[in-house]
Amino acid sequence: MSLMISVSGIRGIVGNSLTPDVLTSFAQAFATWLRSEKSSTAERYPDAQPKIVIGRDTRPTGEVIAGIVGSTLALCGCRVVDIGVATTPTVEIATVKERADGGIIVTASHNPVEWNALKLLDSEGEFLNESELGELLRILDRRRFTLADWSHTGTVEKKKGYDDAHIRDILNLSCIYPEKIAACRYSVLVDAVEGAGSTVMPELCRRLGVGRVETISCEGSGIFPRNPEPIAAHLTATVDALRKTGCDFAIVVDPDVDRIALVCEDGSLFGEEYSLVACADYYLKHRPGPVVNNLSSSRALRDVAGKYGQECLSAKVGEANVIDLMKACGAVIGGEGNGGIILPELHFGRDALVGAALLIQAFTDWRERNSGNSALSGFRKSFPSYFMAKQKESFDGNREKLQSLFDDIAERHPDAKATMTDGMKLDFADEWVHVRPSNTEPVLRIYAEAGSVERAKSLAEQFAGELEAGSGGWR
Repeated sequence: MSLMISVSGIRGIVGNSLTPDVLTSFAQAFATWLRSEKSSTAERYPDAQPKIVIGRDTRPTGEVIAGIVGSTLALCGCRVVDIGVATTPTVEIATVKERADGGIIVTASHNPVEWNALKLLDSEGEFLNESELGELLRILDRRRFTLADWSHTGTVEKKKGYDDAHIRDILNLSCIYPEKIAACRYSVLVDAVEGAGSTVMPELCRRLGVGRVETISCEGSGIFPRNPEPIAAHLTATVDALRKTGCDFAIVVDPDVDRIALVCEDGSLFGEEYSLVACADYYLKHRPGPVVNNLSSSRALRDVAGKYGQECLSAKVGEANVIDLMKACGAVIGGEGNGGIILPELHFGRDALVGAALLIQAFTDWRERNSGNSALSGFRKSFPSYFMAKQKESFDGNREKLQSLFDDIAERHPDAKATMTDGMKLDFADEWVHVRPSNTEPVLRIYAEAGSVERAKSLAEQFAGELEAGSGGWR
């Protein structure tokens, strides 16, 4: 199994592709890269030692990996602030509040428990973009690391309190009204899949004004009771728990809490694609402006933006790519169709905590305007209706040959607008298909959207067949 290296992090299976040598090499390269960045910003950072925030999810391997990485950074002359178990967005916020030069999150997000990863942040608490990652990889390739002698080694300081700081920042947002939420007396089930959200998400709900908070898989053990990706096929136990508790809806997050999914009162899924759609529909009433998603996201966001006379733009898949486009166009909200919400008013990062706050507030606002309907499933039906099918095909092969195959397939569909900036996306009049190599797994992702479930599945299967027919060189 090869190491997965992208703007989404350095991911691998612990003890297989993610080894102590890999961890220490990337830590040394990151410290060296930060020193080169500091040399051009000496006025802002007069201290010669780079400051780096580290946080981790609850995976059993997380603590020892954070220890290895933190110690390596200290031996490179860095000051490390270890905030312990924390969500990915919390580490991003802590990096800014600490006025640090960078951050590292030890998490493999939605990957199974045997995986782990290093997600690298810059001084703004944002993922390295493709250019910055390229610079770091060149340092790694040369293996000319900047180390410290015995008298200039750094330190590792442990610090707590950032969960509370993150919650306070959310409650202080201009569009969040806990008193209105409290008046609804919601009962909510939280499923944190034993990850970093086990404590902070239930606490956020309480402080938002939720009347009753029930939990499932919120002990923080790091032993995931199911596949941790929050999609329908993995949430049967959550749906069962929702029915048993009689809660109004369920909030589900992945292990590092950068993605959110909702389960309606009747056990149906709100739809991960529609988390961003609902948040944007509510937020654009308060702050109009462009919105951004990625190429694999639903057209429903475009429809919502159009309702407010705003533009919807699509970036390559990957949080760093979405953020770059959001900054370029001045977007007021954005994210990815997998349940990742990015609100620049808070910070530039996918954040399931702010996503939960916006979704509960948006639902509350809708209830005020539709007093005859108080169910989350009714709220979901208020949005444009599209259906998506998602498939995976094993792929760990030649990307250049794969792109050549994409070109051949696109030529056979002249009725579609082809976008080749991230694999192949073909936009037809009433539907689309997007095929691309994953940034996080050795697979090829095939996403299709259409006006019905059956048509979306048929479209995905059609292009899986076209790929298979021309697969002589791409696997």
